[in-house]
Amino acid sequence: MNHQRRDALKAGGGLGVLGLLATVGLIRPETAHAAWNEQAFGAKSLDAAFEVLGAGKPAVSDDVVLNTPDIAENGAVVPVGVVSKLPGTEYVAIMIEKNPYMLAASFTIPEGTQAEVQTRVKMGQTSDVYALVKADGKFYMAKKEVKVTLGGCGG
Repeated sequence: MNHQRRDALKAGGGLGVLGLLATVGLIRPETAHAAWNEQAFGAKSLDAAFEVLGAGKPAVSDDVVLNTPDIAENGAVVPVGVVSKLPGTEYVAIMIEKNPYMLAASFTIPEGTQAEVQTRVKMGQTSDVYALVKADGKFYMAKKEVKVTLGGCGG
């Protein structure tokens, strides 16, 4: 058992867990930064984001389940969950069409892991939310409109 990791996680308070792990040498900053896909997160349109991610024109699939509220009372904290029932799921992305930047979150799914992710995102206005899933080298998606009653990104 790695007690050093456990102690680092317990002490994470003010410094933040990632900063503390980097401080004690368990992760290096360049390793954490390597997961950042700057082009994908900077994409300003759905087609541009799909292109950067190599998705082309993903197929709509009932095996990709997007869990969001129909109406978000506060656009600053909108819960979004994605479940992929597709075998061999290796990647999940959450995109929000009318946000300043399309890609809100991306997750690499290790082999043998249940493909289910949840997060909270900011939405500036009512928009379509997309779940993009890569499974066995092919891309699939699901889409749902979320109505925002109080702004998150812009006010």
